[in-house]
Amino acid sequence: MANKVKSVWFCTSCGNESSKWMGKCPACGEWNTMVEETVATGKRQNQSANVPGKSQKPMPLSEIDSSKESRISLNNNEFDRILGGGIVEGSLVLIGGEPGIGKSTLSLQIPLMCPELKTLYVTGEESARQVKLRAARIGGTDSNCLIYSETLMENILAEARGIMPDLMIVDSVQTMFSQNVESSPGSISQIKETAAQLLRFAKETGVPVILIGHITKEGSIAGPKILEHIVDVVLQFEGDNRGTYRLLRSIKNRFGSTSELAVFEMTGKGLREVSNPSEMLIPMHDENLSGVAVSAMLDGTRPFLIEVQSLVSSAAYGTPQRSATGFDVRRLNMLLAVLEKRAGFKLGVKDVFLNMAGGLKVNDPACDLAIICAVLSSNFDFAIPSDVCFAGEVGLSGEIRPVSQTDRRVTEARRLGFKRIFISSFGNTDNIPEGIEVIRVADVPALCRILFKGN
Repeated sequence: MANKVKSVWFCTSCGNESSKWMGKCPACGEWNTMVEETVATGKRQNQSANVPGKSQKPMPLSEIDSSKESRISLNNNEFDRILGGGIVEGSLVLIGGEPGIGKSTLSLQIPLMCPELKTLYVTGEESARQVKLRAARIGGTDSNCLIYSETLMENILAEARGIMPDLMIVDSVQTMFSQNVESSPGSISQIKETAAQLLRFAKETGVPVILIGHITKEGSIAGPKILEHIVDVVLQFEGDNRGTYRLLRSIKNRFGSTSELAVFEMTGKGLREVSNPSEMLIPMHDENLSGVAVSAMLDGTRPFLIEVQSLVSSAAYGTPQRSATGFDVRRLNMLLAVLEKRAGFKLGVKDVFLNMAGGLKVNDPACDLAIICAVLSSNFDFAIPSDVCFAGEVGLSGEIRPVSQTDRRVTEARRLGFKRIFISSFGNTDNIPEGIEVIRVADVPALCRILFKGN
Protein backbone atom coordinates (compact mmCIF):
# COMPACT_ATOMS: atom_id res chain seq x y z
CA MET A 1 0.00 0.00 0.00
CA ALA A 2 1.48 3.35 -1.06
CA ASN A 3 1.98 6.02 1.51
CA LYS A 4 -0.33 9.03 1.46
CA VAL A 5 0.72 12.41 2.79
CA LYS A 6 -1.73 14.48 4.81
CA SER A 7 -1.69 17.32 7.33
CA VAL A 8 -2.69 16.70 10.92
CA TRP A 9 -2.58 18.80 14.08
CA PHE A 10 -0.65 17.75 17.19
CA CYS A 11 -0.83 19.11 20.73
CA THR A 12 2.66 20.09 21.91
CA SER A 13 1.63 19.49 25.51
CA CYS A 14 0.26 15.95 25.37
CA GLY A 15 0.81 14.76 21.77
CA ASN A 16 -2.89 14.38 21.00
CA GLU A 17 -3.64 14.17 17.26
CA SER A 18 -6.49 15.99 15.54
CA SER A 19 -7.59 16.33 11.92
CA LYS A 20 -8.21 20.08 12.30
CA TRP A 21 -7.00 23.01 14.35
CA MET A 22 -8.66 23.63 17.70
CA GLY A 23 -7.97 26.42 20.13
CA LYS A 24 -8.25 24.08 23.13
CA CYS A 25 -6.82 20.57 23.15
CA PRO A 26 -9.67 18.12 23.93
CA ALA A 27 -7.26 15.71 25.68
CA CYS A 28 -5.30 17.89 28.11
CA GLY A 29 -7.33 21.11 28.05
CA GLU A 30 -4.37 23.38 27.18
CA TRP A 31 -4.98 26.41 24.96
CA ASN A 32 -3.10 27.33 21.75
CA THR A 33 -0.91 24.22 21.74
CA MET A 34 -1.98 22.72 18.38
CA VAL A 35 0.66 22.75 15.63
CA GLU A 36 0.38 21.44 12.08
CA GLU A 37 2.51 18.54 10.87
CA THR A 38 2.72 16.63 7.60
CA VAL A 39 2.62 12.86 8.08
CA ALA A 40 2.52 9.81 5.83
CA THR A 41 -0.28 7.27 6.21
CA GLY A 42 -0.43 3.67 5.12
CA LYS A 43 1.83 0.71 5.83
CA ARG A 44 5.50 1.50 6.18
CA GLN A 45 7.71 -0.28 3.69
CA ASN A 46 10.34 -1.22 6.27
CA GLN A 47 7.95 -1.93 9.12
CA SER A 48 9.00 -4.85 11.26
CA ALA A 49 6.98 -8.00 10.74
CA ASN A 50 7.42 -9.28 14.26
CA VAL A 51 4.31 -10.86 15.70
CA PRO A 52 3.30 -9.15 18.96
CA GLY A 53 3.50 -11.43 21.96
CA LYS A 54 5.69 -14.02 20.27
CA SER A 55 8.74 -13.49 22.49
CA GLN A 56 6.96 -12.60 25.75
CA LYS A 57 4.14 -14.42 27.49
CA PRO A 58 1.99 -13.37 30.46
CA MET A 59 3.52 -14.38 33.79
CA PRO A 60 2.04 -14.65 37.27
CA LEU A 61 3.04 -11.78 39.52
CA SER A 62 4.55 -14.20 42.04
CA GLU A 63 6.96 -15.62 39.44
CA ILE A 64 8.38 -12.30 38.21
CA ASP A 65 11.98 -11.72 39.25
CA SER A 66 12.04 -8.65 41.49
CA SER A 67 15.79 -8.57 42.06
CA LYS A 68 17.63 -5.28 41.81
CA GLU A 69 18.22 -3.87 38.33
CA SER A 70 21.65 -4.31 36.81
CA ARG A 71 23.39 -0.93 36.86
CA ILE A 72 26.53 0.47 35.24
CA SER A 73 28.65 2.97 37.15
CA LEU A 74 29.67 6.05 35.14
CA ASN A 75 32.55 6.96 37.50
CA ASN A 76 30.79 10.20 38.43
CA ASN A 77 29.48 10.14 42.00
CA GLU A 78 26.99 12.97 41.54
CA PHE A 79 25.60 11.60 38.27
CA ASP A 80 25.45 8.04 39.60
CA ARG A 81 23.63 9.21 42.73
CA ILE A 82 20.96 11.16 40.85
CA LEU A 83 20.34 8.10 38.65
CA GLY A 84 19.85 5.97 41.77
CA GLY A 85 23.26 4.26 41.88
CA GLY A 86 24.28 4.12 38.23
CA ILE A 87 22.58 3.86 34.87
CA VAL A 88 20.26 0.87 34.45
CA GLU A 89 20.94 -1.46 31.52
CA GLY A 90 18.40 -0.96 28.74
CA SER A 91 17.17 2.39 30.11
CA LEU A 92 16.51 5.57 28.15
CA VAL A 93 17.72 8.76 29.89
CA LEU A 94 16.78 12.27 28.70
CA ILE A 95 18.89 15.29 29.72
CA GLY A 96 17.45 18.73 28.99
CA GLY A 97 18.64 22.26 29.56
CA GLU A 98 19.27 25.68 28.07
CA PRO A 99 21.83 26.18 25.29
CA GLY A 100 25.37 26.47 26.64
CA ILE A 101 24.55 25.18 30.12
CA GLY A 102 26.69 22.04 29.81
CA LYS A 103 24.58 19.19 28.38
CA SER A 104 27.02 18.22 25.64
CA THR A 105 29.99 18.71 27.97
CA LEU A 106 28.53 16.30 30.53
CA SER A 107 27.54 13.76 27.88
CA LEU A 108 31.10 13.76 26.48
CA GLN A 109 32.71 13.61 29.93
CA ILE A 110 30.83 10.39 30.67
CA PRO A 111 32.69 8.21 28.11
CA LEU A 112 35.98 9.99 28.80
CA MET A 113 35.65 9.11 32.50
CA CYS A 114 34.69 5.50 31.70
CA PRO A 115 37.44 4.14 29.41
CA GLU A 116 36.34 0.60 30.24
CA LEU A 117 32.98 1.19 28.53
CA LYS A 118 32.69 0.99 24.76
CA THR A 119 30.59 4.05 24.01
CA LEU A 120 28.92 5.11 20.77
CA TYR A 121 28.63 8.90 20.74
CA VAL A 122 26.17 10.01 18.04
CA THR A 123 26.34 13.72 17.24
CA GLY A 124 23.85 15.47 15.02
CA GLU A 125 24.84 19.02 15.90
CA GLU A 126 28.65 18.90 15.63
CA SER A 127 31.15 17.30 13.31
CA ALA A 128 33.49 14.59 14.54
CA ARG A 129 36.36 17.11 14.47
CA GLN A 130 34.44 19.52 16.72
CA VAL A 131 33.78 16.73 19.21
CA LYS A 132 37.49 15.81 19.17
CA LEU A 133 38.48 19.42 19.90
CA ARG A 134 36.01 19.62 22.80
CA ALA A 135 37.26 16.30 24.19
CA ALA A 136 40.83 17.57 24.09
CA ARG A 137 39.78 20.77 25.84
CA ILE A 138 38.13 18.97 28.75
CA GLY A 139 41.04 16.56 29.08
CA GLY A 140 40.78 13.29 27.22
CA THR A 141 40.69 11.57 23.81
CA ASP A 142 39.74 8.06 24.82
CA SER A 143 39.97 5.56 21.96
CA ASN A 144 37.15 3.44 23.39
CA CYS A 145 34.66 6.21 22.56
CA LEU A 146 33.38 5.94 18.98
CA ILE A 147 32.19 9.22 17.41
CA TYR A 148 29.48 8.93 14.75
CA SER A 149 28.24 12.09 13.04
CA GLU A 150 24.84 11.08 11.63
CA THR A 151 21.19 12.15 11.86
CA LEU A 152 19.33 9.34 10.03
CA MET A 153 17.95 7.02 12.68
CA GLU A 154 17.98 3.89 10.49
CA ASN A 155 21.73 4.28 9.87
CA ILE A 156 22.40 4.96 13.55
CA LEU A 157 20.57 1.86 14.73
CA ALA A 158 22.24 -0.28 12.08
CA GLU A 159 25.68 0.84 13.26
CA ALA A 160 24.70 0.41 16.91
CA ARG A 161 23.50 -3.15 16.34
CA GLY A 162 26.75 -3.95 14.56
CA ILE A 163 28.97 -2.39 17.24
CA MET A 164 26.84 -3.36 20.27
CA PRO A 165 28.32 -0.72 22.59
CA ASP A 166 28.06 -0.69 26.38
CA LEU A 167 26.60 2.82 26.27
CA MET A 168 25.03 4.98 23.57
CA ILE A 169 24.74 8.79 23.66
CA VAL A 170 22.61 10.79 21.18
CA ASP A 171 23.16 14.56 20.91
CA SER A 172 20.48 15.70 20.29
CA VAL A 173 17.10 14.06 19.77
CA GLN A 174 15.78 17.18 17.98
CA THR A 175 18.31 16.73 15.16
CA MET A 176 17.48 13.08 14.45
CA PHE A 177 14.97 11.95 11.81
CA SER A 178 13.52 8.72 10.48
CA GLN A 179 12.55 7.74 6.95
CA ASN A 180 9.26 6.41 8.31
CA VAL A 181 7.95 9.94 8.90
CA GLU A 182 7.47 12.55 6.18
CA SER A 183 8.40 15.65 8.17
CA SER A 184 11.48 17.69 9.03
CA PRO A 185 13.82 16.93 11.96
CA GLY A 186 12.66 18.45 15.23
CA SER A 187 8.98 18.15 14.41
CA ILE A 188 6.61 16.43 16.80
CA SER A 189 6.21 13.41 14.53
CA GLN A 190 9.95 12.93 14.13
CA ILE A 191 10.69 13.29 17.85
CA LYS A 192 8.01 10.72 18.72
CA GLU A 193 9.24 8.26 16.10
CA THR A 194 12.97 8.55 16.85
CA ALA A 195 12.41 8.31 20.60
CA ALA A 196 10.25 5.22 20.10
CA GLN A 197 12.91 3.57 17.92
CA LEU A 198 15.65 4.32 20.46
CA LEU A 199 13.48 2.94 23.28
CA ARG A 200 12.85 -0.24 21.29
CA PHE A 201 16.59 -0.61 20.64
CA ALA A 202 17.47 -0.08 24.33
CA LYS A 203 14.93 -2.62 25.58
CA GLU A 204 15.81 -5.27 22.97
CA THR A 205 19.59 -5.05 23.35
CA GLY A 206 19.99 -3.91 26.96
CA VAL A 207 22.19 -0.99 25.88
CA PRO A 208 21.49 2.15 27.96
CA VAL A 209 20.86 5.25 25.84
CA ILE A 210 21.36 8.88 26.93
CA LEU A 211 19.43 11.49 24.93
CA ILE A 212 20.23 15.20 24.92
CA GLY A 213 17.17 17.45 24.49
CA HIS A 214 16.62 21.15 23.91
CA ILE A 215 14.19 23.24 25.93
CA THR A 216 11.67 25.88 24.91
CA LYS A 217 11.64 29.52 25.98
CA GLU A 218 9.19 28.54 28.74
CA GLY A 219 11.82 26.22 30.21
CA SER A 220 10.18 22.88 29.30
CA ILE A 221 11.80 20.21 27.14
CA ALA A 222 11.14 20.89 23.46
CA GLY A 223 8.83 18.54 21.63
CA PRO A 224 5.64 16.77 22.69
CA LYS A 225 5.06 15.91 26.33
CA ILE A 226 4.85 12.30 25.25
CA LEU A 227 8.66 12.36 24.89
CA GLU A 228 8.96 12.55 28.68
CA HIS A 229 6.48 9.67 29.00
CA ILE A 230 8.49 7.47 26.62
CA VAL A 231 11.85 7.76 28.39
CA ASP A 232 12.69 6.15 31.74
CA VAL A 233 14.60 9.07 33.32
CA VAL A 234 14.28 12.82 32.80
CA LEU A 235 17.09 15.04 34.12
CA GLN A 236 17.11 18.81 33.72
CA PHE A 237 19.99 21.26 34.01
CA GLU A 238 19.28 24.46 35.92
CA GLY A 239 21.29 27.55 36.70
CA ASP A 240 22.54 30.65 34.97
CA ASN A 241 24.83 29.75 32.08
CA ARG A 242 26.77 32.95 32.80
CA GLY A 243 27.60 31.66 36.27
CA THR A 244 29.78 28.75 37.30
CA TYR A 245 27.41 26.40 39.14
CA ARG A 246 24.96 24.00 37.52
CA LEU A 247 22.18 21.99 39.13
CA LEU A 248 21.07 18.68 37.63
CA ARG A 249 17.60 17.87 38.90
CA SER A 250 15.72 14.57 38.60
CA ILE A 251 12.26 15.20 37.12
CA LYS A 252 11.34 11.56 36.48
CA ASN A 253 13.08 8.33 37.40
CA ARG A 254 11.54 4.89 37.05
CA PHE A 255 14.51 3.30 38.82
CA GLY A 256 15.13 5.72 41.67
CA SER A 257 14.01 8.77 43.58
CA THR A 258 12.87 11.99 41.92
CA SER A 259 13.98 13.97 44.97
CA GLU A 260 17.65 14.02 44.06
CA LEU A 261 19.82 16.94 43.05
CA ALA A 262 23.38 16.98 41.72
CA VAL A 263 25.61 20.05 41.78
CA PHE A 264 28.40 20.76 39.29
CA GLU A 265 30.82 23.60 38.72
CA MET A 266 31.67 24.64 35.16
CA THR A 267 35.43 25.01 34.75
CA GLY A 268 37.83 25.20 31.83
CA LYS A 269 38.22 21.41 32.08
CA GLY A 270 34.50 20.71 31.98
CA LEU A 271 32.00 20.05 34.76
CA ARG A 272 33.45 19.36 38.21
CA GLU A 273 31.50 17.52 40.88
CA VAL A 274 30.58 19.55 43.96
CA SER A 275 30.39 16.98 46.74
CA ASN A 276 29.61 19.54 49.48
CA PRO A 277 27.28 22.21 48.02
CA SER A 278 26.79 23.89 51.39
CA GLU A 279 30.34 25.24 51.31
CA MET A 280 29.75 27.06 48.02
CA LEU A 281 26.42 28.48 49.20
CA ILE A 282 27.82 29.99 52.41
CA PRO A 283 30.46 32.55 51.40
CA MET A 284 32.74 33.43 54.27
CA HIS A 285 32.99 37.17 54.99
CA ASP A 286 35.92 38.98 56.53
CA GLU A 287 33.59 40.75 58.94
CA ASN A 288 30.03 40.45 60.16
CA LEU A 289 27.57 42.04 57.77
CA SER A 290 23.97 43.03 58.39
CA GLY A 291 21.21 41.64 56.21
CA VAL A 292 22.71 38.14 56.03
CA ALA A 293 21.24 34.95 57.50
CA VAL A 294 21.88 31.26 56.84
CA SER A 295 19.03 28.83 56.22
CA ALA A 296 19.16 25.06 56.63
CA MET A 297 17.05 24.05 53.63
CA LEU A 298 16.27 20.73 52.01
CA ASP A 299 16.10 20.17 48.25
CA GLY A 300 14.59 16.75 47.71
CA THR A 301 16.45 14.54 50.15
CA ARG A 302 19.65 16.59 50.21
CA PRO A 303 20.28 19.14 52.99
CA PHE A 304 21.81 22.50 52.05
CA LEU A 305 22.90 25.50 54.02
CA ILE A 306 22.31 28.59 51.91
CA GLU A 307 23.04 32.24 52.60
CA VAL A 308 20.03 34.58 52.42
CA GLN A 309 20.88 38.21 51.66
CA SER A 310 18.51 41.13 52.22
CA LEU A 311 18.69 44.90 51.81
CA VAL A 312 16.13 47.22 53.40
CA SER A 313 16.28 50.94 52.62
CA SER A 314 13.99 53.95 52.51
CA ALA A 315 11.86 54.17 49.39
CA ALA A 316 13.59 56.76 47.22
CA TYR A 317 10.77 57.30 44.72
CA GLY A 318 7.72 57.17 46.95
CA THR A 319 6.52 53.69 45.92
CA PRO A 320 8.31 50.90 47.84
CA GLN A 321 9.93 48.21 45.73
CA ARG A 322 9.82 44.48 46.40
CA SER A 323 12.37 42.37 44.54
CA ALA A 324 13.42 38.75 45.07
CA THR A 325 16.07 36.74 43.21
CA GLY A 326 15.74 32.97 43.59
CA PHE A 327 12.61 33.25 45.74
CA ASP A 328 8.90 33.80 45.14
CA VAL A 329 8.24 37.54 45.47
CA ARG A 330 4.63 36.87 46.49
CA ARG A 331 5.78 34.84 49.48
CA LEU A 332 8.23 37.62 50.32
CA ASN A 333 5.32 40.08 50.40
CA MET A 334 3.42 37.70 52.69
CA LEU A 335 6.35 37.49 55.12
CA LEU A 336 6.71 41.28 55.16
CA ALA A 337 2.98 41.59 55.91
CA VAL A 338 3.38 39.15 58.82
CA LEU A 339 6.27 41.22 60.21
CA GLU A 340 4.19 44.38 60.03
CA LYS A 341 0.91 42.96 61.35
CA ARG A 342 2.10 40.44 63.96
CA ALA A 343 5.42 41.93 65.09
CA GLY A 344 4.81 45.66 64.60
CA PHE A 345 7.70 46.44 62.22
CA LYS A 346 6.81 49.24 59.79
CA LEU A 347 8.27 48.04 56.51
CA GLY A 348 5.50 49.27 54.23
CA VAL A 349 7.38 52.48 53.32
CA LYS A 350 10.74 50.80 52.67
CA ASP A 351 12.34 49.06 49.72
CA VAL A 352 13.10 45.39 50.35
CA PHE A 353 15.46 43.39 48.15
CA LEU A 354 16.12 39.66 48.64
CA ASN A 355 18.75 37.42 47.08
CA MET A 356 19.58 33.72 47.40
CA ALA A 357 23.34 33.19 47.21
CA GLY A 358 24.73 30.82 44.59
CA GLY A 359 21.98 31.34 42.02
CA LEU A 360 19.65 28.73 43.53
CA LYS A 361 15.90 28.92 43.14
CA VAL A 362 14.48 28.15 46.56
CA ASN A 363 10.97 26.94 47.32
CA ASP A 364 11.52 25.24 50.68
CA PRO A 365 9.26 26.89 53.32
CA ALA A 366 12.02 26.30 55.89
CA CYS A 367 13.75 29.39 54.45
CA ASP A 368 11.00 31.66 55.85
CA LEU A 369 12.73 32.03 59.21
CA ALA A 370 16.08 33.01 57.68
CA ILE A 371 14.37 35.49 55.33
CA ILE A 372 12.63 37.46 58.07
CA CYS A 373 15.84 37.45 60.14
CA ALA A 374 17.83 38.78 57.17
CA VAL A 375 15.21 41.48 56.56
CA LEU A 376 15.20 42.57 60.21
CA SER A 377 19.00 42.42 60.36
CA SER A 378 19.24 44.85 57.45
CA ASN A 379 16.48 47.03 58.87
CA PHE A 380 18.24 47.35 62.26
CA ASP A 381 21.74 47.29 60.67
CA PHE A 382 22.51 44.56 63.18
CA ALA A 383 24.76 41.66 62.15
CA ILE A 384 23.57 38.14 62.97
CA PRO A 385 26.44 36.00 64.33
CA SER A 386 28.02 33.90 61.62
CA ASP A 387 27.65 30.67 63.62
CA VAL A 388 23.81 30.88 63.73
CA CYS A 389 21.41 29.33 61.20
CA PHE A 390 17.64 28.94 60.90
CA ALA A 391 15.07 26.34 59.83
CA GLY A 392 11.37 27.08 60.18
CA GLU A 393 8.21 28.01 58.31
CA VAL A 394 6.35 31.20 59.20
CA GLY A 395 2.55 31.14 59.29
CA LEU A 396 0.12 34.00 58.72
CA SER A 397 -0.49 34.31 62.45
CA GLY A 398 3.21 34.84 63.07
CA GLU A 399 3.71 31.36 64.48
CA ILE A 400 6.85 29.39 63.54
CA ARG A 401 5.81 26.03 62.19
CA PRO A 402 7.99 22.89 62.15
CA VAL A 403 9.48 21.61 58.91
CA SER A 404 10.22 18.10 57.70
CA GLN A 405 13.43 16.21 58.51
CA THR A 406 14.62 18.74 61.07
CA ASP A 407 17.21 16.28 62.36
CA ARG A 408 18.96 16.15 58.97
CA ARG A 409 19.08 19.93 58.77
CA VAL A 410 20.54 20.19 62.28
CA THR A 411 23.12 17.49 61.49
CA GLU A 412 24.26 19.37 58.38
CA ALA A 413 24.55 22.62 60.35
CA ARG A 414 26.60 20.91 63.06
CA ARG A 415 28.87 19.30 60.47
CA LEU A 416 29.68 22.70 58.97
CA GLY A 417 30.61 24.18 62.33
CA PHE A 418 27.49 26.15 63.30
CA LYS A 419 27.01 26.61 67.04
CA ARG A 420 23.30 27.48 67.20
CA ILE A 421 20.19 26.80 65.12
CA PHE A 422 16.70 28.26 65.54
CA ILE A 423 13.79 25.89 64.94
CA SER A 424 10.11 25.69 65.82
CA SER A 425 9.11 24.80 69.37
CA PHE A 426 6.30 22.66 67.98
CA GLY A 427 6.53 19.23 66.42
CA ASN A 428 8.56 16.15 67.29
CA THR A 429 12.17 16.98 68.15
CA ASP A 430 13.21 13.71 69.78
CA ASN A 431 15.77 12.83 67.07
CA ILE A 432 17.65 16.13 67.19
CA PRO A 433 21.40 15.34 67.33
CA GLU A 434 23.68 16.71 70.02
CA GLY A 435 26.72 18.93 69.59
CA ILE A 436 24.86 22.08 68.57
CA GLU A 437 22.64 24.41 70.61
CA VAL A 438 19.05 24.12 69.42
CA ILE A 439 16.91 27.16 70.23
CA ARG A 440 13.18 26.54 69.97
CA VAL A 441 10.93 29.54 69.30
CA ALA A 442 7.15 29.63 69.01
CA ASP A 443 6.50 32.84 67.06
CA VAL A 444 8.14 35.81 65.38
CA PRO A 445 7.98 38.17 68.42
CA ALA A 446 9.76 35.55 70.56
CA LEU A 447 12.42 35.16 67.88
CA CYS A 448 13.01 38.92 67.76
CA ARG A 449 13.32 39.17 71.53
CA ILE A 450 16.03 36.50 71.57
CA LEU A 451 17.95 37.48 68.45
CA PHE A 452 17.67 41.26 68.39
CA LYS A 453 17.86 42.15 72.05
CA GLY A 454 18.42 45.87 72.50
CA ASN A 455 17.46 46.81 68.93
